[in-house]
Amino acid sequence: MAERCGWVGADPLYEAYHDTEWGVPEYDSRALWEKLILDGFQAGLSWITILRKRKNFQKAFQGFDPDIIAGWGDAEVQVLLGDQGIVRHRGKIEAAIGNAQVWQEIEAEQGFDRYLWDHVGGKPLQNAWERLEDVPTETEISRAISRDLRKRGFKFCGPTIVYAFMQAVGMVNDHLVTCPCHGPVAQLGQKPRKSASV
Repeated sequence: MAERCGWVGADPLYEAYHDTEWGVPEYDSRALWEKLILDGFQAGLSWITILRKRKNFQKAFQGFDPDIIAGWGDAEVQVLLGDQGIVRHRGKIEAAIGNAQVWQEIEAEQGFDRYLWDHVGGKPLQNAWERLEDVPTETEISRAISRDLRKRGFKFCGPTIVYAFMQAVGMVNDHLVTCPCHGPVAQLGQKPRKSASV
């Protein structure tokens, strides 16, 4: 019987995330921004830590509406620093506000979804890794996205964070070929995009 990717472990929450979300192509600008922000909050932590706090994050950050968050200031930062349901890190909280402002600029220019997906030619890159140790932690594409985002003022978006994000939102299919999700995720990558920016 085929087994899930080895990083999943036996946590039911992690299993559900792997089976239903990880690697599934995401084309919604707001949802893409939310995931990139959460990946930034993960820096130095494990993804399961963020996953367990995700609902708290969504509530604290107003559904991750970048148009709301872009207008926040120190008062909102102080409230978030007192919220035990999220990762209370001033630098990451302040970065989320600044990153919302960068999102607004990119969204107005071309759409945040198009901006990201253009880096992979508009459709998921399909890999065929057989072993977990063969999967890279960053690539030239993730380095290019990271450089450009940082040039625009985005923070907590290093190439490793960006690659983890690319894997999660299906810009690249990094399910192992032995994983039962590899084939279905590859098929999803062949479907036409559903995006208002296209």
